[in-house]
Amino acid sequence: MAINVAEITSVLKKEIAGFENRLQMSEVGTVIEIGDGIAQIYGLSGAMAGELLEFPNGIMGQVFNLEEDSIGAVIFGDPLAIKEGDQVKTTRRLLEVPVGDAVIGRVVDPLGRPIDGGPAIVSSETRKMDIVAPGIAERQPVKEPLQTGIKAIDSMTPIGRGQRELILGDRKTGKTAIAVDAILNQKGTGVKCFYVAIGQKESSVAGVVEVLRKHGAMEYTTVIVASAAFSAPFQYVAAYAGCAMAEYFMWKGQHTLVVYDDLTKQAAAYRQLSLLLRRPPGREAYPGDVFYLHSRLLERAVKLSDEKGGGSLTALPIIETQEGDVSAYIPTNVISITDGQIYLEPDLFFAGVRPAVNVGISVSRVGGNAQIKAMKDRKVAGSLRLDLAAYRELEAFAQLGTELDKATQKQLDRGARLVELLKQPQYQPLPVEQQVMSIYSATQGFIDDVPISRVQEFEKSFLQYVDAAHPALRTDLAAKKELSAELEDSLKKVLTEFKAKVWKK
Repeated sequence: MAINVAEITSVLKKEIAGFENRLQMSEVGTVIEIGDGIAQIYGLSGAMAGELLEFPNGIMGQVFNLEEDSIGAVIFGDPLAIKEGDQVKTTRRLLEVPVGDAVIGRVVDPLGRPIDGGPAIVSSETRKMDIVAPGIAERQPVKEPLQTGIKAIDSMTPIGRGQRELILGDRKTGKTAIAVDAILNQKGTGVKCFYVAIGQKESSVAGVVEVLRKHGAMEYTTVIVASAAFSAPFQYVAAYAGCAMAEYFMWKGQHTLVVYDDLTKQAAAYRQLSLLLRRPPGREAYPGDVFYLHSRLLERAVKLSDEKGGGSLTALPIIETQEGDVSAYIPTNVISITDGQIYLEPDLFFAGVRPAVNVGISVSRVGGNAQIKAMKDRKVAGSLRLDLAAYRELEAFAQLGTELDKATQKQLDRGARLVELLKQPQYQPLPVEQQVMSIYSATQGFIDDVPISRVQEFEKSFLQYVDAAHPALRTDLAAKKELSAELEDSLKKVLTEFKAKVWKK
């Protein structure tokens, strides 16, 4: 019987090809040092920067340093469960997080695992945590308002969909309260919200979740927690996890809001990892790429072009200052990345002005583009910032005890009433049409004769009166979003009628 060499060769080739397909390649290394959430690994010469690693007991890690004869990796899990000599496998994957409707309404850790006691999250899709932000061609200008429901912000430092607006201030000045109010105000707007808690006390995070539940906001919100009890690698990666979850909805043409609370703690966690991995320290011991840490995160906030679906991701990063020092390293870094900042001043906060927005330092670089026409009307919020700034200067001058002429005294009195009107209780966001009516009554002199102590009472009574006696006025203003001459006349008439018939001096 003749042996057919060609036939044998083809069979062998087929078998070898099939065997190669069945063979799963994974490089294996050995842990040579472990501690503080960091592992030094020998033997993974083919590992990629940022690659996901698999430790024993299902613990995951990520390649951070590529050194000459070893690699430095961070560990996402209990480092005490890993020992020297343990084997580590490469996965040929980058760090991913589950995304989609399954994560909405849940409290999860930075790897997307539930920590709210609910069922496991079953999601068919994942997204990479760290990606390149969309380019200029894929974006469009920010021109659609994202209302926070806070008068002082929507009138003077407005936020648009796709914007990055920094909230900064000392400890306990109401930074988180502003972000939570903004989330509560998205109810019924279709905006998906993601609250990322980095380095916070677990009791504080539980309080925020409770407030969101109580107001029905958890129906459209995901809370990503890397509290102070979590290790530094989790605190470093949490913000990227929240951003990836939001991007899934953004690329489907939906609108999202992400709150990073706060990036000071993320920078501190990153500094800790970098120093432990022997990366060279720079200013204030932060590594040289700490600016890139925040810029590559915040550049992912975007209003996509109509060709790409028109979705948006709005970012509200929070930064904690020390003794009001906005010129410190991390605050100035983030100020230069964002499209404006809301600075909360401790002196104003303790004087009872809440939210304690400092009008001088706070700014929105998108400005009137992120406001409805009615709000930016010169008779409403058009001159509000200048009026308040002038009031602050006059107030300092009047403290000298000098005699003031009538015009100056009138400006001072109106300024004091404006400050009182812009105060707002926590967790009570106002619809934008009510804000317009309220601010109009102040800027047009309708509350000049109302005692300062009763300004808020006047506002509350007036808004209730409009809803009860003239609901069409509010409906028209909400629909048209513009203060036409006809609508302004109606508003004036209602204000005059309210003061004459209802308001008791």
